[in-house]
Amino acid sequence: MRITEEIGNLAAWEKRLFYMCSARPTLHPRALFSDVTESYRSPAEPMPGDEVTIRLRTGRYNVDKAYLVVDNVEHVMTRVKSESMFDYYEAKINVGTDKVYYYFKVELGRTVCYYNQIGAIKDLNPYYNFQITPGFKTPAWAKGAVMYQIFVDRFCNGDKSNDVLDDEYNYIGEHVCQVKDWNKYPAQMGIREFYGGDLKGVLDKLDYLQELGVEVIYFNPLFVSPSNHKYDIQDYDYIDPHFGVIVDDEGEVLREGDTDNTHATRYISRVTRKSNLEASNDFFAKVVQEIHSRGMKVIIDGVFNHCGSFNKWLDKEHIYRDSADEYAPGAYERYESPYHNFFKFYSNQWPDNNSYDGWWGHDTLPKLNYEGSKELEEYILSIGRKWVSAPYNVDGWRLDVAADLGYSPEYNHYFWKRFREEVKKANPEAVILAEHYGDSYEWLQGDEWDTIMNYDAFMEPVTWFLTGMEKHSDEARPDSYGNPDYFFGAMHHNMARMGGQSVAISMNELSNHDHSRFLTRTNRTVGRTNTLGPEAANNNVNKAVFKELLSCR
Repeated sequence: MRITEEIGNLAAWEKRLFYMCSARPTLHPRALFSDVTESYRSPAEPMPGDEVTIRLRTGRYNVDKAYLVVDNVEHVMTRVKSESMFDYYEAKINVGTDKVYYYFKVELGRTVCYYNQIGAIKDLNPYYNFQITPGFKTPAWAKGAVMYQIFVDRFCNGDKSNDVLDDEYNYIGEHVCQVKDWNKYPAQMGIREFYGGDLKGVLDKLDYLQELGVEVIYFNPLFVSPSNHKYDIQDYDYIDPHFGVIVDDEGEVLREGDTDNTHATRYISRVTRKSNLEASNDFFAKVVQEIHSRGMKVIIDGVFNHCGSFNKWLDKEHIYRDSADEYAPGAYERYESPYHNFFKFYSNQWPDNNSYDGWWGHDTLPKLNYEGSKELEEYILSIGRKWVSAPYNVDGWRLDVAADLGYSPEYNHYFWKRFREEVKKANPEAVILAEHYGDSYEWLQGDEWDTIMNYDAFMEPVTWFLTGMEKHSDEARPDSYGNPDYFFGAMHHNMARMGGQSVAISMNELSNHDHSRFLTRTNRTVGRTNTLGPEAANNNVNKAVFKELLSCR
């Protein structure tokens, strides 16, 4: 008898003895486990033509047979390892260029159990089967990385010479102002208030960020914009000098009641004089270089669905009117503008009716008309390449309202496929991370986004479970508070729809610039500051809940 046969017989007798000592063998579904990490799928991100080893954990001697079912074909799995509590089975398959779907099937006596992305189940739902997308690679540096978000104006004022001044320019009908008391509550519509945070302030705090264990810095928008949040971009090619460098800060501010920004010469200097713009770009390149020298990465915000009414392409505020030698007329300035088809205008009657489509109806956020302009499409793709390339070398994009881009789902998917190709060509290790609510499955197939801001599989279920509150503090649902069925159901469903590769690098936040703070939600008070006032956010917060959450992470 061969030694291998003897070992096999000994294992069989050991198993029979185990059963004889048990009153009745029972399948333990909670012992079943597999995922798409290297421990259970190797290689975890296979290329076409690769042989892939797929593993399953079971309870020790708790199954008679284990099968890997690939595209409805059963493959018998081999037990390759035993520990005190668990056995490990594996099977090997070869992948081509097509997606591969798989799940596991185990048998113990007459009991049959299945296992896929939502765990052990009696009745198989193929909606949640594991998936292999050959060639879908995600950046290794992003897996499990600790990310830190910086809303630049509110972070740290490192250079007071670039601060926005009182009445420096007009923004949406009112003058901007410089905040003198950093600790004051922001105004109800505080978009015109500037605290003075800048990139120099970020440089000054890098030691602090390193000590916190930060591995990735995510910047809210940095490009030229008159607002403090900068989600209404004026020029995608340049870093805003109020975040960067103002070389020439001479100039007058607006007079009382003046709404024409062409008189705000300090504001004009950052728009028409390239010295400030180019100096700010150079400074940003140095900031990224310093962050990289500390082993950290940088993600920047890409707001490509819409721009600002101040944008040089539209120029509704006539900022560029007197700069014909540098800038072509904006689409709001002249019907003959080369940028006219960058936007969707509602009438050809010019200038009597030159209204245009704005995102969610906001005319300050004109929606970009990609389907109407190949030039616009190519330009934004060039921006995608530019900032992940030298000399800036940022490590990826966070895409604002990414699912809204374009006027049809077909174009949306077409554009993001092209965007991925161009960005990855310029920087193969750049991450493409989208803001998205709801099911992201169709965008996470390896040819568009890498991952998402993880609202549905993290922020939402965690918030409902620990606070019973919606993430904006707009709603309370006592039925979800402390409800394990809702919590695990939401987590399993949404993580399965994301797929393992995207989950591994997703941005898992408790709160951000778009939502109430998690600590505020612990007071379980419905309402926002516009009705309750800012002080209400501090009342009755429960720090113990916050600590409870952090201790579980």
